[in-house]
Amino acid sequence: MNIGWFGLGKLGMICSETLVDKNHSVTGYDIREVDSNKVDVVTNPRLAVENKDFVFVAVQTPHDPAYGGETPTTHLPHKDFSIDNVKACLKTINKYATEDTIVVLISTVLPGTTRREFAQLLDKARFIYNPYLIAMGTVAWDMVNPDMVIIGGEKPNDSDAKALVDFYKTIMENDPHYNIGTWEEAEATKIFYNTFISARLSLVNMIQDVAQKVGHMNVDIVTESLGKAEYRITSDAYMKAGMGDGGPCHPRDNIALSYLAEKLNLGYDLFEAIAKSREVQAENMAKEILKYGNNVEFSSDSYKSSVKYADGSYSLLVQYYIKKHGGVIVNKNPDVYVLTHSMSTAPKNTIIFDPWRTYNGKGKKVVHYGKTY
Repeated sequence: MNIGWFGLGKLGMICSETLVDKNHSVTGYDIREVDSNKVDVVTNPRLAVENKDFVFVAVQTPHDPAYGGETPTTHLPHKDFSIDNVKACLKTINKYATEDTIVVLISTVLPGTTRREFAQLLDKARFIYNPYLIAMGTVAWDMVNPDMVIIGGEKPNDSDAKALVDFYKTIMENDPHYNIGTWEEAEATKIFYNTFISARLSLVNMIQDVAQKVGHMNVDIVTESLGKAEYRITSDAYMKAGMGDGGPCHPRDNIALSYLAEKLNLGYDLFEAIAKSREVQAENMAKEILKYGNNVEFSSDSYKSSVKYADGSYSLLVQYYIKKHGGVIVNKNPDVYVLTHSMSTAPKNTIIFDPWRTYNGKGKKVVHYGKTY
């Protein structure tokens, strides 16, 4: 295929040259003077847009240098990525784009950015958001052996996504999953992928700190054991959003680890933030439920569908916030019926509030919490 490529920096150059290695023709453009013995580097951006099957954009979305992570950043004001480079690049592409031009942005941005900031800059071209899961040092290998390929379009089933999938099948050395959704879903998948890694490293490095403080511990024994927990920790378990964590162990374990972090004087407490987020998420859900009615019934008080116990029940936590904000918990004739667990049946004469987004039965209205289209 004939590919246009904007942004030939430390990432873009390797990616564009990898496409050449896979027998595609690439015309590249950068505002800096760069050289390549594989990519046809041009000084006129029009040549990287016209008559191209895809036009990839790989320009930076940087933070201020002070936010790089080489020095402390938590004391600084929170900042979004800078998207000025992307906007300038898209404006340039738009000068030469036609209705046949498919522009593919691979730069990392926050959810909502593409629809709010970028889409209107391309008044003719079609726009795909396709962030890469690659790491410096292994860029070329990661590009053709990705964990998954993330593709977002204006709508959930964008027709241009299939064309991009067909293109990628010509270069992949593995057989990745193609995760196709909206612009926002693709943006969120990429950035939360990165932060899952950060959170995981923070947890295992806390084990290292605890080993050092407590003594008689080798951090590697603990982390290697956890790494072999393929049923719950390293699988897709607990990757279905809905009611939060509950039961007689998990919430209390977070409280206990907060105590341990304080007792050992670690200087940080990951678990206070986890406990706080659990409570705020429950309150957010309660407020959303109350938008549909004041009298609320829950299908169960238990923390798990297979047990009757209510120890650490997230359902009861949400009910607490329902009452805090003026709602009433009832056992019959509700305005809203909340599915504590994923269910196939529910009362048909009321509003069904489904945090699991799996209920396909009837009701006055079925609300799939967390699905906004």
